Amino acid sequence: MNLLYNAGIHCLSMGARLASLKSDKIARMLKGQHVTAETLAGKRAEAAPGGFDIWFHVASLGEFEQARPMIEKIRAAQPEKKILLTFFSPSGYEVRYNYDKVDAVCYLPFDLPRRVRRFIADAAPKMAIFVKYEFWGNYLTALKQAGIPVYIISAIFRPGQRFFKPWGAMFRKMLSCYKHIFVQDKASKDLLAGIGFDNVTTAGDTRFDRVSDIVAHAKDVNEVAAMTASSPFTLIAGSSWPADEELYIPWLHSHPDVKAVIAPHEFDARRVAELADRLGRNDTVILSELRAKGVTAPTAKYMIIDCFGLLSSIYRYGDVAVIGGGFGNGIHNLNEAAVFDMPVIFGPNHHKFKEASDLLECRGGFCYDSADSFSRIIEPLYNTKNLLDKAGKAAGDYIRHSLGATIKIYNLIFKNHD
Repeated sequence: MNLLYNAGIHCLSMGARLASLKSDKIARMLKGQHVTAETLAGKRAEAAPGGFDIWFHVASLGEFEQARPMIEKIRAAQPEKKILLTFFSPSGYEVRYNYDKVDAVCYLPFDLPRRVRRFIADAAPKMAIFVKYEFWGNYLTALKQAGIPVYIISAIFRPGQRFFKPWGAMFRKMLSCYKHIFVQDKASKDLLAGIGFDNVTTAGDTRFDRVSDIVAHAKDVNEVAAMTASSPFTLIAGSSWPADEELYIPWLHSHPDVKAVIAPHEFDARRVAELADRLGRNDTVILSELRAKGVTAPTAKYMIIDCFGLLSSIYRYGDVAVIGGGFGNGIHNLNEAAVFDMPVIFGPNHHKFKEASDLLECRGGFCYDSADSFSRIIEPLYNTKNLLDKAGKAAGDYIRHSLGATIKIYNLIFKNHD
């Protein structure tokens, strides 16, 4: 890539170093990047002496959920393939560092030429699959120059992105490095056609296939089942942030018969304590404390989930889901809740997410931006069972009608690659 791009990545790297002085999360990311070469050397010696057959790169946990159906399809159909999975964010790596369907998991170093050359030499991938928004110029250029086919899956494009600007030639060059681009919708395909790219297939979003599998293998969470069994109405708040809670907790307090299960996006001790205070200590239990005491049938109005891996199964115990992130960088996974035939409610920062627009259109999803608008949305669902059921069915039907991206992408990639 050109000097301007590399200067930008250098600034990003330096900014991360400075930020790591105050951010433990960023410090962990840099520490992880520092041992990537060592990790790869060990995994190569142990499992992939000839290099990795397929390298998947995802930014964080949400993108991992889009990669996962493809990884598991490949593992089932071609178990001999050696698979490498890389993350950029600790919030993805720290949850899935021991994912057993791949042969190695590590951090991806910053997109600087020297680090890129080292990484590709250490990993020796034969194919690369990036997910959704991953456009790293030096990695893409190096892969193309080495004759390594690279694909992007579950991608989505919008007119305001740099690829479509008059000055966006550098970013369009990145797109030219992909052997094939698999997009979520026709609008993305049309945008790419408008700038001369025809190696594009509208395949949909692989994450739908993942949540369908979640339903089939949902875990029993006995504490949640017991607490909500007699509840006339249960709200599940997934990946919740304080900005979300400021608006929906007042409604909970005004409806004492409603029970709620809240899974905060981050759940360090301070965050959990603050959330418990906001809900009301006398009305709130914390899952880890229940399990430490061996309590499986809590008598409480609210439960805080302070562990990973349960939220996608917990949604089935609710009537309505409130999905967090819509007052920050963007909403979290709507599909995990909608697949259980329940309406989803989310904040206003949802415009980068096709599933949000689709759920709004089919009336399986609802957007709020204040405590008043939250109340206006949830009151009819709370008061009228027919409306609740109709909205839930619309959400579930949307998921069921969107399945199949994984097998479509798999067939096209491996037919072309072979």
